[in-house]
Amino acid sequence: MRRRKVFLSVIGLVGLVVAWSVGIRLAGQTILPGPYRVVLGLVDLAKRGVLLRHVVASLFRVTWGYGLAVLVGIPLGLSLGWWRRGELALNPLLQILRPISPLAWIPVSILWFGVGDLSAVFIIFLGSVLPLTMSAMNAVASVPEVHVRAGRNFGLSSSEVLTQIVFPSVIPQLVVGMRLALGVAWLVVVAAEMIAVNSGLGFLIVDARNAGDRYDLVVAGMLMIGVIGLLLDLGMRRLEAAQLQPA
Repeated sequence: MRRRKVFLSVIGLVGLVVAWSVGIRLAGQTILPGPYRVVLGLVDLAKRGVLLRHVVASLFRVTWGYGLAVLVGIPLGLSLGWWRRGELALNPLLQILRPISPLAWIPVSILWFGVGDLSAVFIIFLGSVLPLTMSAMNAVASVPEVHVRAGRNFGLSSSEVLTQIVFPSVIPQLVVGMRLALGVAWLVVVAAEMIAVNSGLGFLIVDARNAGDRYDLVVAGMLMIGVIGLLLDLGMRRLEAAQLQPA
């Protein structure tokens, strides 16, 4: 079954590349590059060391912004989900902030932190922390009340119930929330790099576009964004599957 899935995935990718190449030839235009030109562009970037530098810059910003969001969002969400009064006090504020696109904060981040890594990290943090907080809150709310009561009947304190009953129960849902938030972080960093910094894959795309007829590098940057995003999602899927397996 696994080999069949891999085979079908490969067939789909090959079909996409063939359709892409045939479409370019039938259109008879040279603005949008074909697969071969994009591969040559990637090879050129790799030889000059530019590709690795931009990939490392993007991953660096995602690591810091997403990592800080995990450290803040999950404990905050667990606390608000556990203490009802805190949720009633802060939930309206969270519901107001949640629909605001992280990209809307770009002017504010540049005003506060200037043009550089701090602005991008701040935007990534904002894009990730709210989904993580809401995910943790909903995970705590889904814990069966009978489990909590059973723990209290056995003499567990509130902190012990939280650490020994609630937290182990919500780990699978937290992993799902972390996976979704990581996808948001990767989307946000690319957009932020087009405006707030001078490195990274987002900057590579804008710089190649401004260079003139280098749309091969534009598509190459897009392709790298998709591949890295896929690899990040696969890593989180493996972690999610490991949490769902019975001990």
